[in-house]
Amino acid sequence: MKIGIVCYPTFGGSGVVATELGIALAKERHQVHFITYSQPTRFDFFNENLFYHEVDMMAYPLFQYAPYETALASKMVDVVKYEQLDILHVHYAIPHASAAFIAKQILKQQNIEIPVITTLHGTDITLVGKDPSFEPVVAFSINQSDGITSVSEDLRRDTYDHFKIEKEIRVIPNFVDLQKFKKLKKEHFKKAICPNDEKLIVHTSNFRPVKRIEDVVAVFQNVRSHIPVKLLLVGDGPERAKIESLCRECNDCDDIRFLGKLEAVEEVLSVADLFIMPSEKESFGLAALEAMACQVPVISSNAGGLPELNIHGHSGYLSNVGDINSMTKHALEILDEKNLPAFKKNALDRAKDFELSKILPKYENYYNEILDKKKRVEVV
Repeated sequence: MKIGIVCYPTFGGSGVVATELGIALAKERHQVHFITYSQPTRFDFFNENLFYHEVDMMAYPLFQYAPYETALASKMVDVVKYEQLDILHVHYAIPHASAAFIAKQILKQQNIEIPVITTLHGTDITLVGKDPSFEPVVAFSINQSDGITSVSEDLRRDTYDHFKIEKEIRVIPNFVDLQKFKKLKKEHFKKAICPNDEKLIVHTSNFRPVKRIEDVVAVFQNVRSHIPVKLLLVGDGPERAKIESLCRECNDCDDIRFLGKLEAVEEVLSVADLFIMPSEKESFGLAALEAMACQVPVISSNAGGLPELNIHGHSGYLSNVGDINSMTKHALEILDEKNLPAFKKNALDRAKDFELSKILPKYENYYNEILDKKKRVEVV
């Protein structure tokens, strides 16, 4: 099968999932063509079945903002036509679903039918998509897709609640490659961070307000008043300067390290004892799943799709958004040496439910289902 994948080539969840999916499909002998404005994160050029098509942007004084959607639609037309793609899979509705609709109409005039699947990842629905300036186009584009998937039941409900969607939304959850995220035992790194055998807490995100990183720091400070502990903050974004100032004000700089963006986040997670995700909203919680794959239990909020991933009292604990005291209590319970080994084992066991080998066939089956539907329509 020849598959076109359209995504944001970033460290964000939708870009990571789309890229990892493409790589996995290529290993299964599908031919995968990425269409985006720069090389996707984690892209593997050493696979004969992987191809990358860059969307070129014209610089012209008339344009205050470059018309990316138009350029993307044109590139889709070009790649579908000349690479003879069987299906287009666009990740994150804005603007990929609308660009795919434009491309589909152009190709139809050339007697080329290309089915489009749109995968909803979260903020394309829960935040950006609800904006009145986007909502009509988002709803229309999703409805014009031949197939729709979401990464959690919670996101599926949100989409139906806030948009007039007339089609079935199939839930296919995010996944993790356990071979990549298996325990790496980089004890020399752990010793450098925690020279006195302190426990290590980790948080990774894009440092936006919705991630509530100040809650991570607050929980860490509470835990530190009971046991020796260190905190690693991985990622970057608009809240980083604010959180750095907060740490300086609290004299925590010696025990908190900001590592910035890391591609090989599994090397940090492999030596962590606890992962904290206190987000105000999460459609799934991919970062938490990656932590579990490294045998790291999770303290999270009970927002969005997190309860579908993190099992309370098993792989970690769930607390209400902003409930610092509850998160602190649960963190101390997990970090107790009597409990930590069992929580680590349970975290990995839970991650196995989302292993790549279990989720990839769901996408392949869905592709075939959409293609079969297209063939039936052509026969009629």
